[in-house]
Amino acid sequence: MAKTIIDSNKVTVNASQEEVFNYLCDFNNFKNLLPEDKISDWKASTDDCSFKIQNAAVIPLVKDSTEPNNRINIKSGDKAPFPFTLVVNIKDLGNGNCEGDMHFEGDINAFLKMMVVNPLTNLFNFMAKRLQEVHA
Repeated sequence: MAKTIIDSNKVTVNASQEEVFNYLCDFNNFKNLLPEDKISDWKASTDDCSFKIQNAAVIPLVKDSTEPNNRINIKSGDKAPFPFTLVVNIKDLGNGNCEGDMHFEGDINAFLKMMVVNPLTNLFNFMAKRLQEVHA
């Protein structure tokens, strides 16, 4: 099984690196970054969350580790349809702004890969754009 890698668009956020890091470290806030019309069964705590993507699987996210203000390492939870990691990168741009992006790596079989790459790419780009809007 080959690794599937997806990188979101990089976005400039009108907030400090520390502010964005603290916001994203509380997984309750992830609901604000997701497309409301495409998710259901939302559950969250500070360190994990799970949601069902429309017509697809439940996606459980668990905070694995953090590098304060720079990076949040997330891994798939127990009921994930495949094992994956998601890294949120936050880079200080100065002037109270920062840049954010997401890097996904998953072990997805070829059949499933055809079905999930586009929706996941769209999801991560949507989340990045929403992060920008939440802090506008």
